[in-house]
Amino acid sequence: MAAKKMVPPNKSCLKRLRQAKKANAANRSTRSAIRTSLGTVRGAKTKEEALKEVPRLYSMLDKAAAKSRAGFSKNRASNYKAKVGKLLNKLSAAESKG
Repeated sequence: MAAKKMVPPNKSCLKRLRQAKKANAANRSTRSAIRTSLGTVRGAKTKEEALKEVPRLYSMLDKAAAKSRAGFSKNRASNYKAKVGKLLNKLSAAESKG
């Protein structure tokens, strides 16, 4: 048995559905871009490779936090940046060692 499609009872509900759909698409896009960039940084073999992507990642995090996109608050963006900073320190320590 196929599920019947619900029809919103009034105009404001229709508008809310449109807004939610648009926000969902923006959030998904932002989250995907951040994850891709983060993967690039985490997958870098050298500090130089990672440093090429870091400004782009930081910019995306700041923008997402400013617009409250994809569940990013200022604190969450700061936590991500701190983790990336630790990763960069780890890479530079590995380079100086070996």
